[in-house]
Amino acid sequence: MTNARAWQRMLSGRRLDLLDPSPLDVELSDIAHGLARVARWNGQTSGDHAFSVAQHSLIVEDIFRRTNRCNADERLLALLHDAPEYVIGDMISPFKAVVGGGYKSVEKRLESAVHLRFGLPPHTPKELKERIKKADHIAAYFEATELAGFSAEEARKFFGQPRGITRETLLIDPLPAVEAQRLFAERFNTLEGERAMAKAEA
Repeated sequence: MTNARAWQRMLSGRRLDLLDPSPLDVELSDIAHGLARVARWNGQTSGDHAFSVAQHSLIVEDIFRRTNRCNADERLLALLHDAPEYVIGDMISPFKAVVGGGYKSVEKRLESAVHLRFGLPPHTPKELKERIKKADHIAAYFEATELAGFSAEEARKFFGQPRGITRETLLIDPLPAVEAQRLFAERFNTLEGERAMAKAEA
């Protein structure tokens, strides 16, 4: 019996091994394309388009930037906080709890490959990860109440009550995949430019 295939061919032509992912096989074009076509909330959201992980990532980075003193490296880590999902999809939290550790180990290997590809630490430092998670919870609150049918009370129970951020300030209406992909890639390139400038000035 042959071994099961553990790699995925990307549209860039790269072949990414899920068991031993190499940073050399990670391309921004594949990440932006994949995340723009992965639906948050298992697709159970209102609107003419799926609410994509790419759009969610843009919102989280925006909230993180507005609620923290942070540099371009930290903002890029916020933008890429769900990057492994371009390969493994967005598994909802209840199912992650059922699957357990196997999912997490694959996710961590992919996270490391993505981060190293772009000159970031293999894994987000704990304190920074917690701050990004706060921004993630704020985004999730508004996604839950505006798109996924949660009551405000339910959303507060799971994600907390957002402070200082309102729905009107967020790009919450679901975008077509091609638009989410374009905006994600543009934001990535802007942050890369800021990182290069900061290094040149250092």
